[in-house]
Amino acid sequence: MKILLGSGGIRTEERRNLFFHLMKENFQGCKKVIFIPYASGDYVEYTNSVKEMFSHLEFEIIGIHELDNPSVELEKMEGIYVGGGNTFSLVKKLHEKEIIEVIKRKVLNEGVPYAGVSAGANVACPTMQTTNDMPIDLVPSFETFGIVPFQINPHYHPGGIWWKENDELREHFGETRKRRIEEFHNFNDTPVIGLYEGSFLICNENGIELQGNKAAIIVKGTEIKTISPHKKMNYDLSTR
Repeated sequence: MKILLGSGGIRTEERRNLFFHLMKENFQGCKKVIFIPYASGDYVEYTNSVKEMFSHLEFEIIGIHELDNPSVELEKMEGIYVGGGNTFSLVKKLHEKEIIEVIKRKVLNEGVPYAGVSAGANVACPTMQTTNDMPIDLVPSFETFGIVPFQINPHYHPGGIWWKENDELREHFGETRKRRIEEFHNFNDTPVIGLYEGSFLICNENGIELQGNKAAIIVKGTEIKTISPHKKMNYDLSTR
């Protein structure tokens, strides 16, 4: 099992270099990787930008919308990468195309490498219920791949938000990420890991390792625990 899950936020050279390194390791030995652009409104433009981004690596990106028969091609896939964007749009299309179960089987049972960033990390979880995204599409179900047993909140940050207006800092008094995840835990027991920008989870048979930036482990009924890069975890998010 080779799963790479990231929050995004790779706007610095250091973070981009780490991202490319981790993607190269995750898809080592793959010649072709199927890219799923369903979180974006323009599949062609999004896929072309991803192809250009990874043109210096050893695998070829193929957009799933470019395939004549995606269900058949997914059975032969060497790797799969799900990009970021709107999680509702992504999940709606995954259900419409009826490819959730085949991807789950290929990753968990056959060891096909998987990478997901932002929305692509959300859908690796049992459900999409810890997304931050606007519900712009009506999904038939919140169910997603479930290739990891915990939930992810991408782009996590602690506390509230301040913004700058006319050189003056002003506080935003809306709900924090902590509050939103507490709302999730009012109805669910699944632990959540909040990925700071530039954070990645390397998941394999040995467990999980955090790379890049910090993460918050949020277990129902306990205090939030913030961990640093290179920390190793079990799949119940207990640290080693």
